[in-house]
Amino acid sequence: MPTVLLAHPQSDFVLMSLWIKICANTSLADAQVAADAGADAVGFVFAPSPRRVTAELVSMIVRQLPAALEKIGVFVDAGFDEIAETVEAAGLTGVQLHFDAPAALAARLRERFGAKLRILGVAHFDSGVGEQVAIAGDANIDALLVDSRTATAVGGTGIAFDWHAASKTLFQNAEGRKPLVAAGGLTPENVAEAIATLRPWGVDVVSGVESAPGRKDPAKVRTFVDRARATESAPSTRELGS
Repeated sequence: MPTVLLAHPQSDFVLMSLWIKICANTSLADAQVAADAGADAVGFVFAPSPRRVTAELVSMIVRQLPAALEKIGVFVDAGFDEIAETVEAAGLTGVQLHFDAPAALAARLRERFGAKLRILGVAHFDSGVGEQVAIAGDANIDALLVDSRTATAVGGTGIAFDWHAASKTLFQNAEGRKPLVAAGGLTPENVAEAIATLRPWGVDVVSGVESAPGRKDPAKVRTFVDRARATESAPSTRELGS
């Protein structure tokens, strides 16, 4: 499979394969399942949700996870002080700004933590191009996570956006631009189709690998990662310059 180059705003080019994040973990057991399955990152939700966790709990979990595994905190409508304090207290390696965050917030986080902190911006496919363009143009944002939403939830909905429409717009000719992470409604059954259609830099899953809100199903997690990884052997999935 061709190698994909990811340009970090504060570092040299690094080599990446498909990036897989298992999000909204609430226990060490669930996070360890993701690590053992071969995920690149685990996520923890620090916002009102059935999957909400505390910095104290995550700190305990993080200390027992592999150092190479990314630990991403998900924040909604949070300010700089809250996010920075949580990053330090919980031992996070990245943040996901799952709201219409001002550009100054990402800039302050980059100034505070430098290149070691991965910063993900989030756009909803139904929001129009303005939100997407603004985030994509922010040099302090490492990647753009594209999610779906409902009237009451900004993420974790279990609902997929229109992949075919997205493949002809936001995800079209995405190579060479800011990395795109596909989220929303992904499951072990459809992740291969989503990757083949969108050709994203990464994928993110929550409810699709759960047995109940906040509780992961180990078999689903392993199957999700295995099927996502299997797409890497297909050149058309992530071929540069196609």
